[in-house]
Amino acid sequence: MAFPVSRPHPPILIGGGGERKTLRMVAQYADACNLFPSPELPHKLDVLRDHCKALGRNYDEIEKTAMFSFDVGENGEKVGQVIGGLRWLAGMGIQTVIGSVPRIDRIKPLEIIGEKVIPAVASLEASAAGATR
Repeated sequence: MAFPVSRPHPPILIGGGGERKTLRMVAQYADACNLFPSPELPHKLDVLRDHCKALGRNYDEIEKTAMFSFDVGENGEKVGQVIGGLRWLAGMGIQTVIGSVPRIDRIKPLEIIGEKVIPAVASLEASAAGATR
């Protein structure tokens, strides 16, 4: 089966937080970047913003993504931490999270994510978009 190629090229996502090379390459070539949700995230986004400015690139054209662990705990004891983490990321301008769920073989954490986390963060998309403008 053949897949059509996007024109002018398939979207490019570059992951990593190297300030001199990786984030410069994001500013120059990427449609999206993937970062880690660490305390350095605001600084990394500022570095990316500076690279964009130096290259004449619109920072807002780059989709910002981050890795994230949806670890709500066995019985939902960490739901507040997960929701807080997602709100923090949205406030930084992260538009998409690439998530993992520990112990995917257990149904209860998945149900908790569906019942408590998703409804609590469903409106964050608009907040994230507003944070980058």
